[in-house]
Amino acid sequence: MSDPSQRYARQIRFAGLGAAGQRRLEKACVVVVGLGALGSVSATFLARAGVGRLRLVDRDVVDLSNLHRQILYTEADAAGSLPKAVAAAAHLGQANSEVQIAAAVEDLTTGNIDRLLAGADAVVDGTDNFETRFLINEWCVREGVSWVYGAAVGAYGITFPVVPGQTPCLTCVFEEAPPPELSPTCETAGVVGPITGAVASLQAGEVLKILAGGEAEISRALTILDMWNGRVQQVELSRRPGAACPVCGAGRFPHLEAEAGSGAIRLCGRNAVQVSPQLGRAVDLAALASRLQAAGEVTRNRYLVRVQVEGCDLTVFADGRSLVAGTEDPAVARSLVARYVGG
Repeated sequence: MSDPSQRYARQIRFAGLGAAGQRRLEKACVVVVGLGALGSVSATFLARAGVGRLRLVDRDVVDLSNLHRQILYTEADAAGSLPKAVAAAAHLGQANSEVQIAAAVEDLTTGNIDRLLAGADAVVDGTDNFETRFLINEWCVREGVSWVYGAAVGAYGITFPVVPGQTPCLTCVFEEAPPPELSPTCETAGVVGPITGAVASLQAGEVLKILAGGEAEISRALTILDMWNGRVQQVELSRRPGAACPVCGAGRFPHLEAEAGSGAIRLCGRNAVQVSPQLGRAVDLAALASRLQAAGEVTRNRYLVRVQVEGCDLTVFADGRSLVAGTEDPAVARSLVARYVGG
């Protein structure tokens, strides 16, 4: 084991952290949900800072189109169809072998959130959809765990921390998800790499403050970045009074209490749809690969099976989820999965 006074010497010298703060980091557990552009950068800073345990949760695989902004990954990761959580864990382990890193190739749902977030001292939002963010928000408010929201599209990004009992929660700020027609995505508006790095850096900084005990310095504002025009804006946030917020005020958790079911959702920036089974089920990848040989050229690793069918790229994970790339139509995706994978 390396000498912390050497490895972390520069950050220990920073008065806001110090040796006591470093010891707190080493004892902490952080869960990063979503290992795309935001999550991979946040996880990089947290691993290098010496956070003792990192749990990396992501449902997707590395794609060539990710590499301009998801700087943790390589062309080899994309060519090997590695799950992002697995690739991230491998690279971060090489950067700091003393951090305990666990990879979960899963979609965060009501059915697994208690397991995947268990023991977290802080949670980082690297997701691309409000449904998952509302789920994280409700779990963290219920459990009293701080988390940091982040989003970026085009050259624009926003972030703010949620400290239960002290700051507004996500539902205080966004009572419901913006309608799709008013919500640009990286598929429709594109995204430039530096804005994702800027937002993720702010997220990681807030997590370090949370873990190191710097409560007075934790931001109470929503930070808005416009990288293209060089503008930074902060909007002070306040909790809704009394029970006006259904989550942190009234203690209702509708997303957590919703029953998990089957579904097909579009993935941001991927021209792809994820199809989830109604009940979690393990898939025998070897048997599936053998069966799909008749449909086309099959590639397989220990995490997934991939095949080209009917102009789409079909990827099936061991937990039963499927990604159908090449369509944004959920009905088309569900139909392909039903025909080639089964119900």
